[in-house]
Amino acid sequence: MTTFILLAPLAGALIAGFGHRLIGERMAMIAPTAIVFVCAALSWITFFTYDAHHGAETTTLFRFLDSGTLGADWSVRLDTLTKIMLVVVTSVSSLVHLYSIGYMEEDPSKPRFFAYLSFFTFAMLALVTSDNLVQMFFGWEGVGVASYLLIGFWFKKPSANAAAMKAFIVNRVGDFGFALGIFGIYYMVDSIAFDDVFAAAPTLAESSIAFLWREWNAAELLAFLLFIGAMGKSAQLFLHTWLPDAMEGPTPVSALIHAATMVTAGVFLVCRMSPLYEHAPGALTFVAVIGASTAFFAATVGLVQNDIKRVIAYSTCSQLGYMFAAAGVGFYQAAMFHLFTHAFFKALLFLGAGSVIHAMHHEQDMRRYGGLRAKIPVTFWMMMLGTLAITGVGIPFSYDLVGLPIGFAGFVSKDAIIEGAYAGHSGYAFWLLVIAAAMTSFYSWRLMFMTFYGKPRDKKRFEHAHESPRVMLIPLYVLGAGAVLAGMVWYGDFIGHHAEEFFGAAIGMAEHNHILHDVHEVPAWVKLAPFVAMLLGLGVAIWFYILNPSLPGRLAESQRGLYLFLLNKWYFDEIYDFLFVRPAMRLGRFLWKKGDGAAIDGVVNGVALGIVPALARLAGRLQSGYVYHYAFAMLIGVSLLITWISVTGVAGGAH
Repeated sequence: MTTFILLAPLAGALIAGFGHRLIGERMAMIAPTAIVFVCAALSWITFFTYDAHHGAETTTLFRFLDSGTLGADWSVRLDTLTKIMLVVVTSVSSLVHLYSIGYMEEDPSKPRFFAYLSFFTFAMLALVTSDNLVQMFFGWEGVGVASYLLIGFWFKKPSANAAAMKAFIVNRVGDFGFALGIFGIYYMVDSIAFDDVFAAAPTLAESSIAFLWREWNAAELLAFLLFIGAMGKSAQLFLHTWLPDAMEGPTPVSALIHAATMVTAGVFLVCRMSPLYEHAPGALTFVAVIGASTAFFAATVGLVQNDIKRVIAYSTCSQLGYMFAAAGVGFYQAAMFHLFTHAFFKALLFLGAGSVIHAMHHEQDMRRYGGLRAKIPVTFWMMMLGTLAITGVGIPFSYDLVGLPIGFAGFVSKDAIIEGAYAGHSGYAFWLLVIAAAMTSFYSWRLMFMTFYGKPRDKKRFEHAHESPRVMLIPLYVLGAGAVLAGMVWYGDFIGHHAEEFFGAAIGMAEHNHILHDVHEVPAWVKLAPFVAMLLGLGVAIWFYILNPSLPGRLAESQRGLYLFLLNKWYFDEIYDFLFVRPAMRLGRFLWKKGDGAAIDGVVNGVALGIVPALARLAGRLQSGYVYHYAFAMLIGVSLLITWISVTGVAGGAH
């Protein structure tokens, strides 16, 4: 069954990409959509029927790599981490496929779009079902290729091409670190199979490896290098700059790749390699610091963005930071839980934003919205559910009172991460995540108030606004149900009393890691902190955008420097442009003009235009046309030949 789930989307991609001329454009959309829906149904069956007590189940398909001692099979690994990711990938992908039938209806390149979507689904499934690091790297690069193709889908737009290139190049930095980590693991373990690496983790913690002219603890270095790969794919601080620009792709792409699936690959990698990270406390601390810093940074930038998709993009970046912060304190279960719930409400918000953009004739600036709840009520209520989920609306202490946390998905999973940061003795992560929770509430409600409340600010577009077709609304209903129920339904399995039984051996926990127990023993004020932060953000948003709408503009003018700092995303793009892009362009221009133009072309042109004509003129003078000149030349040649033979012959005889 898992093998079919893996390979079927590839068949869908081939059907849409190469068979659309035979089956027609309509079937080129329907066929891959139906295939992914079947995969989603089978994934849910696998989710409910797989028993973690049986351990990882591996199905070998064929020999993938065989070179000396380096061998790898293409195998399908099924354990709890795999079944979670199967459900996330196929569920979101199937709903995005369905949504795209309506959203891309007028696009002339629909078959190509659906081929890319299905290819991405296959690559992501290859990543999460891998049984070794090389196979995972294949899926890792596959989703990178799919991301490049989908971000630049509208390739006639220069901004889309630039965004696709930026995503590709920035991810190469992270992928280089990931590749180095794989090389190092093979060098130390003589294997890239997960089971072999996990078994060798204690030994790696006591070993050293030479790298960059010094000795390092092997477990720490290898865990750090793997995390560099995760930083790129999951858009963490310093390697995050590609994610907001990726919004140049069609909105369904944002929901599938840059909200719910591909960007979670880094979180999945860290959780998959948890047996190694448990023996690398320094690397784990680095993961927690980067995660918490990313959550804070992205939340600050989201406060002032005006493009509806960019607000949600920075929200994604921030929520991924929460997941890494959880993994960094050893709370891998909470990281996977938030990954699971986040897929529902973030995909809901992106697809809801797509419905708003569709209604407003592709306008994405929230400053031109206003009053849309009367025009598109279904989209409004679905996005309201997503907002309630991401801001963390729920009943505090409900778990202590009734044995079940009562609240939307984000309330259950995000609050658990904040409590886990405190239980994991990371005060830095705890306070940054609480502050980020307040800012998340503010910018999420700001988006809702600017879009759906107040008076219309673009009356012409407002008058023509209309609700999306049913094919685009059905996915919103399903994702809305997940945003409401996913946290409450699966709390016990992911981080409650059934967590150890649910995950089994899929997550490696060292003996000193007691966070599953300690998280339930945190003080009451810690449990209340994220709820208070949510209310604070909501209150400020109401004050700014409902009670006193002129206040944000006045505040931006009075705090111009801070406003521009946040609006320009802490100037990361400008700094990178100064440090890396411009020097690289200057070097390229120098090599082009001085190396290629002056040196290489100069030599070629010099030979072609100088030496060759000179030799030709000399040869022309020798061709006098007189027979006695030619006879004289032949006499000289014969004389030289006889002289050479005589000299070499005498020399040979003397020897």
